[in-house]
Amino acid sequence: MLTDGIRPEIRVGISLGEVIVADGTLTGAGVVLAQRLEQLAEPNGVVVQGSVTETVPSRFPFGYRNLGEQTLKGFEHPVRAFRAELAAGKEVPPPDSVSPGVGAPPISGASELQRRMEPPDQPSIAVLPFNNVSGDAEQEYFADGITEDIITDISKIPGLFVIARNSSFTFKKQSVDVKEVGRELGVRHVLEGSVRKAGKKVRINIQLIDARTGGHVWADRYDRDLEDIFVLQDEVTQKVVETLKVTLAGGERGRREERGKVNTEAYDCLIRGRSCLLQFNAEAFIEARAMLERALEIDPGLTQSYGYRAIASVVEYLNGWNGATADHLEQAMALARRGCGANEFDVISHNALAVSLMWLRMLDKAEVAARRTIEIDNNFAEAHGALGNILHFSGNHELAIESFERALRLDPEFHVWIHGLGRVYFTLEQYDKAEATFKRRLIHMPRSDVTRAYLASLYGHTSRIQDARRTWRELMEINPEYTIGHSLRILPYTNPAPLEAFVGGLRKAGLTQ
Repeated sequence: MLTDGIRPEIRVGISLGEVIVADGTLTGAGVVLAQRLEQLAEPNGVVVQGSVTETVPSRFPFGYRNLGEQTLKGFEHPVRAFRAELAAGKEVPPPDSVSPGVGAPPISGASELQRRMEPPDQPSIAVLPFNNVSGDAEQEYFADGITEDIITDISKIPGLFVIARNSSFTFKKQSVDVKEVGRELGVRHVLEGSVRKAGKKVRINIQLIDARTGGHVWADRYDRDLEDIFVLQDEVTQKVVETLKVTLAGGERGRREERGKVNTEAYDCLIRGRSCLLQFNAEAFIEARAMLERALEIDPGLTQSYGYRAIASVVEYLNGWNGATADHLEQAMALARRGCGANEFDVISHNALAVSLMWLRMLDKAEVAARRTIEIDNNFAEAHGALGNILHFSGNHELAIESFERALRLDPEFHVWIHGLGRVYFTLEQYDKAEATFKRRLIHMPRSDVTRAYLASLYGHTSRIQDARRTWRELMEINPEYTIGHSLRILPYTNPAPLEAFVGGLRKAGLTQ
């Protein structure tokens, strides 16, 4: 039992590989890999190599959370990593145990956000990425686009809890246990299906599954002309509403009137552009802009294109891609306003307006726009995350935490909100929580430069100078062009204190010039 009030925290990495003993020192690829995996672990956590999960006897009380393939320094090929977790139903060690390993209580807000989440007290659903069964791998973007549009439609239903696209798509191309999906995402139902596109025709097979039992609730097939894709999506949404017994108010019924036929070329450009945005690199954003602009040329009434085009300009500016300048923010705001004016219920354009206003330092107007987006779609995780950023930059840090936690409940895997939450903890000098949260972000986004910059500053504040310098070296390897000045220039704080704290930690570690 611990009597001094100090609880030790450890991180463990486990691998299978070559170990060399030389002059009493352990070296070798296996040792180095274990060290790299340890860096992915949270306080009191264990991360293991994929091959370890295949060798640990099943009678042991461990489960594993797939962290995907990780790019690790010193290793030519990505390494599949897993977080070890105490299996459900096993007793957790008491808080004052001297071995705070797998079962130790997680740091609030820093673990994988309550990995076994309970469903909310309302109908809840996750839409898994539909399978492309067109026989053409090039049509993958189309199947993804249909899935994303159905998620967007369903999420606007008041009284229904809907997991965001970023998290449901982590199950893409996986053989999934629907009951496990329900437990991980905290929902009672899962929608899955397949898409076949042939010429101007599209067929969707779809089924709704009870995530508690794995049993089918209903299944159906929809054959439509491609120009009727919006009608098809509306029919699927209405079927979900009826099945889950969600009652629509009069205003919501009016909002959901049929949208009519779509220009198929414009729609194809829209979903191609959106697919490029998700690749999140400078080259893909050039193609995304071209596709979205083409969609608007063909059909200016396809208002989502305005919102996504605006987001493209904002992201290019923030990342210094493709010669973007501050003028891109003004351009983004103008595009978003056009989208909002053309369709008062277009959440993509409203959210883009909030984001562009925020980076233009119009935080009061940005908050109004973010809250309007949430009024339209309370399930829209990006609006809750944007509001979290706006509140944080405005100095309302505790309220910002609430918004980020709401965003992460709807979208547990989205790394941007994880970083935002870590930045709030850093500002509040809650360094243990901040460190765990930043490291969680690096699990999802291993090559993030700005998260490493904040980690290096945190290490400076906590007198871990070698860790700070190691982290900064990693940052420079990832992005040699990163500068502290860029972060200071774009972050729109109303009070300079958080930026001073950021620079101060780096200065303590000797990382400023």
